[in-house]
Amino acid sequence: MSYATEQLNCLAVGFGGKPSLWTYVGTDVHTDVDATDFISDGAARGLKVGDAVLVGKSDATIGYTIHYVATVTAGGAATLEAAILA
Repeated sequence: MSYATEQLNCLAVGFGGKPSLWTYVGTDVHTDVDATDFISDGAARGLKVGDAVLVGKSDATIGYTIHYVATVTAGGAATLEAAILA
């Protein structure tokens, strides 16, 4: 699938340089959302490196995965990576 800007929403803003918490809910599987530069307007939307993103799958295998913002390019695109929970 492809990124849809209306599916990305900020749940909690991180103040004082702390990470924010976002959701991205759609039909994309978690291995699609961690493609390089998947979120084309990440900088414009306010994503920062280290922000957490709850990725929700809304059809077929419904569920959530936790990702984080790994990079935000000079062009504004953001790349997510799966979080390591230990």
